[in-house]
Amino acid sequence: MFIKKGTSKSYSAAFFDRDGTLLHGDPAARDARKAMIERWSGKPLDAPDDLFFQVLGDRRLLTVENEIAFWKQYFAALLRSQGIADRIEERANELFDAYWLKGIVVYPEVVPVLDWFFERGFRMGVISDTFPSLPLTIEAAGLGKYFSCYVCSDLVGAFKPDPRMYQTALDALGVRAEESLYVDDYDVEADGAREMGFTAFHICRDSEPKEKWDIASLTEMVAYFS
Repeated sequence: MFIKKGTSKSYSAAFFDRDGTLLHGDPAARDARKAMIERWSGKPLDAPDDLFFQVLGDRRLLTVENEIAFWKQYFAALLRSQGIADRIEERANELFDAYWLKGIVVYPEVVPVLDWFFERGFRMGVISDTFPSLPLTIEAAGLGKYFSCYVCSDLVGAFKPDPRMYQTALDALGVRAEESLYVDDYDVEADGAREMGFTAFHICRDSEPKEKWDIASLTEMVAYFS
């Protein structure tokens, strides 16, 4: 337990959202995939806005193997939407290989903040509306040593701010919401955790912090204890 200075309130766990909180995609990697498709099609990329959900449908991806198959199906559909008709499977695999567990960027303050919590004995987890590759993406980003639980929406069968997402994480680490921190770049999802008893922060990476629990950087979670 780590006690907040000047209070009797103690904490033992910290949970983090992934995208927009710990990590973001590399625009250069995205542009490289776009350039590949445009080279094959001979025209600017103009993907249908809902193509991702057309391919996904109402299925849940319950294994990494399911997820890999989905992404290859998605890239094949994307190529067809651009009028590409030859070597679809080969090119879809090439796009997948350029995408899978690549182009992941860690925000600059993440490692020092995780080190601070880790060195003080906090147990940590990631709660994300995503697919089963969640632990693999964290490992690929070099952050795997910090986390002992991963909660992804497809395996839970719910999306944040559904209480089941947060409760699954609490149960996995054997902690209570009242002794846990949470941070998310989506205010509604931070609010959902706070309603359950977490001390929850909303990180505003692309906007000005305005509300009580808004923060501009994860370093402010550390400052909370000073």
